[in-house]
Amino acid sequence: MKKEDLYESYETDRVIIRPTQLDDASFLLELMNTPKWIRFIGDRKVHSEEDAKKYMEERMFPQLERLGYSNNTVIRKSDHVKIGTCGLYDREGLDGVDIGFAFLPQYEGQGYAFESSNKLMELAQNIWNLRRIGAITLEDNKSSQRLLERLGLRFQKVMKLEEDAEELMYYLWESKK
Repeated sequence: MKKEDLYESYETDRVIIRPTQLDDASFLLELMNTPKWIRFIGDRKVHSEEDAKKYMEERMFPQLERLGYSNNTVIRKSDHVKIGTCGLYDREGLDGVDIGFAFLPQYEGQGYAFESSNKLMELAQNIWNLRRIGAITLEDNKSSQRLLERLGLRFQKVMKLEEDAEELMYYLWESKK
């Protein structure tokens, strides 16, 4: 059994959400080099499948092993096409876990980001017992801001992470329990 088989996959009506695996390298390479990824998330210097595998091994898998959650690949059920990612991240410079998402351009605007991220919010509360979930986005990423608000996160402040020169908008959801 492969190590990645130990982690749960989850489903919604239209998608499968499963931890990103090494065989997602070509998909991740494509996604991480889309204009919106570069503009809104940043160039992660992933320019080959080997770079993508190294990125997963260094940035995604250690958190998955430590916390049981990290980046997920979102797969459309109807044809098993990899369409995007969503995840919960224990990011340096933020207090607590934040949620993030990115989809290939041809799958944007169809509700997949909300559907998968909403499921992740539910899992965060009910499986991993998270009581606070943050998110960061650039001020000009209006679609991300609308999605975060739809998920129940509320704008808190403008901030900067150490490695980023740009100001970020910080959103937060907190459990009422």
